[in-house]
Amino acid sequence: MFNIVVKDSYEEVSEEAFKVMHAVLMKEDPVLGLATGSTPIGLYQKMIEDHVKNGTSYANIRTWNLDEYVGIPRNHEQSYYTFMHEQLFNHIDIKEENVHVPVGETGSPGEAVAYEESMKDITVDIQVLGIGSDGHIAFNEPGTPFDSLTHITDLHPQTIKDNARFFKGDEAQVPTQAITMGLATIMRAKKILLIATGENKADAIYNMIHGPKDPSCPASILQDHPDVTVILDKDAASKL
Repeated sequence: MFNIVVKDSYEEVSEEAFKVMHAVLMKEDPVLGLATGSTPIGLYQKMIEDHVKNGTSYANIRTWNLDEYVGIPRNHEQSYYTFMHEQLFNHIDIKEENVHVPVGETGSPGEAVAYEESMKDITVDIQVLGIGSDGHIAFNEPGTPFDSLTHITDLHPQTIKDNARFFKGDEAQVPTQAITMGLATIMRAKKILLIATGENKADAIYNMIHGPKDPSCPASILQDHPDVTVILDKDAASKL
């Protein structure tokens, strides 16, 4: 079930997303599913601000990230491991042993199996998601089976094009594979928080909510989830 919230600006979108996140943070030892990319940065800034000003502690919180590029080391400036530490983990009191980001350096299928296994006995209380312009969530590209678990995937040309901005605009520098939680893995979370801004996401948002539930739009699987909060700016919501 979708709870759709539309705000005027990215700042307001991030503030609304933090309200949803904060309610989960107040629970006892929650498990957070986290995402990378530019969209959730505002949310993470609000989480850091809350930690600094209000003393909200992450000492007993565990996190599992959605995905990681294949073929670049963890200390690479564009690895998602680096991103999460720079944008959130280095600024809160989370324990490093409670941080889980997929290892994608070798692209071994065993790394995907091991990451899925690490989540076997946990339930994610809230899973943060963005959405790609082609409807992908995490790195589950169009055509990904709805029953997929954590796996290694080839990145769609549109995803590589979209992510080139993080690699000085050079598509040739963007990794061509990633390790990602599968769609079935994501769907196990108790609550989904999906954030999207910009007109380039409007078609994907429409297809996610109103289109047929079909692997051509991986996010459409969320139609079957009982608790999905979708926070949009007016541009991303323009086709609803």
